[in-house]
Amino acid sequence: MAPAERVAVPRRSWHTGLVPLTLTHPGWDPVAVRLGPLQIHWYALMYLLGFVIAYVLLRRRLHHPPFDRISKPRPWVGDDVENLLIASIVGVMVGGRLGYCLFYQPGHYLTYPLEMFFLWEGGMSFHGGAIGVTLALLMFALRAKRPFLEVTDLLVPAVPLGLAAGRIGNFINGELWGRPTAVPWGMIFPMADSTPRHPSQLYQFALEGLLLFVLLWAYARRERALGEVSAFFLVGYGLFRFIAEFFREPDDFLGLLSFNLSMGQWLSIPMVMAGLLLWAVSRRRGVHAPSGVSDRAIEEQDADGDAPEAGGEPEVENDSATSEESNGGVDGELVAEPTPTEEAASGSKEAESDMEERSGG
Repeated sequence: MAPAERVAVPRRSWHTGLVPLTLTHPGWDPVAVRLGPLQIHWYALMYLLGFVIAYVLLRRRLHHPPFDRISKPRPWVGDDVENLLIASIVGVMVGGRLGYCLFYQPGHYLTYPLEMFFLWEGGMSFHGGAIGVTLALLMFALRAKRPFLEVTDLLVPAVPLGLAAGRIGNFINGELWGRPTAVPWGMIFPMADSTPRHPSQLYQFALEGLLLFVLLWAYARRERALGEVSAFFLVGYGLFRFIAEFFREPDDFLGLLSFNLSMGQWLSIPMVMAGLLLWAVSRRRGVHAPSGVSDRAIEEQDADGDAPEAGGEPEVENDSATSEESNGGVDGELVAEPTPTEEAASGSKEAESDMEERSGG
C-alpha cells in the first residue's frame, strides 16, 4: 500500500496566527491623464491636491485665534494666504529638487548638473523642501513685515495633509517601497523584486500625514507662544520620519550609514533638536499672541501704570488740599500767614493800648 501523500500547509505567522497574505502592488500607470503629448502624472496631481488642501485649511486658520485678532501691520486676509502658498510652492519645488540632488546623489548631479532640471525624472527630498520653504517664508515675512515665526505658525498645521497626499503618490507609482518582511500585509512591488516588503509609503501616510495632522491641528487650536506650533511640527515630523525609516528600504546608492541609520534618519535628527530648542525658547517667553494682537493689553497696562502703587507718594492734589487745611483755609479759600514785620507792629500796638488803659484807670 502506497504511503499517503503529504499535503503542504501554509505556515502561519508566528505573531498573529494568520496565514500570510500574498499582496502584490497593482502596478498602476503613473500617468493619470494623457492629452496628446501632454502627460499629467499621479504624483503631480497629489502635489496639486496637497496645495489645494493647504489653501482651504489656511483660509480656515485665519478665522481662529490668534490670527483673527492680528491688526499689525495689517490683518491677515485671503490674498496673504495666496501669496504665502505661492512662496511655499516655489520653496518646495526648488528646495526639494536641490535637496535630493545634493543630499542623495551629489556625485552624479555635480557631474551632470543639467539633469537637476529634469523634474519629470523624479527625485524630491522632503528635508531639502523644508529648507527651501524656510527660505521662501523668510523672504515672505520680510516683505510683509511680519514675524517669521508668526508666518510658520500659520502654515505648519496644514503641511501634514500635503505630505499625506505625496505619500499616496509614491504608493501609486510603486516607488519608495519598504524593507523585506514576513508580516501578513507584506506586499510585492514588481519594480523591486518578488520579495514581500513593508508598504512603507502607507506607514508614512499614516504617521507623517494623518496622525501628525490630527495632533498638530488640535495643539494649534489653543493659544500658544510664538513659535511653539512650529516647534511641535519639527519634533513631530522628525520623530515619525525617524520611526518610519526603520521600515523603508534605504536608497540603493546610499544604503545604511553610520550606526545603521539611513540618510532620512540622519536628516531628521537635527529637525528634532531644532524643534526642542525652539519649543524651550518659546515656552520660556510665555504664552502670548503674535504681533498686533496685544494693542488692547498694552493700553490696559499703560492705564494701570498711571495708578499709584501701594505705599507710594501721594498725589499732588492731595498735597495741596492738606496744605490748604493746615493754613486755615475755609471753604477751599487760602488764608495767608502774617509776616514777621506785621507780627511786630501788631505786638507794639497791643502794648500801647494796655498802657493807656492803666493810666486811665
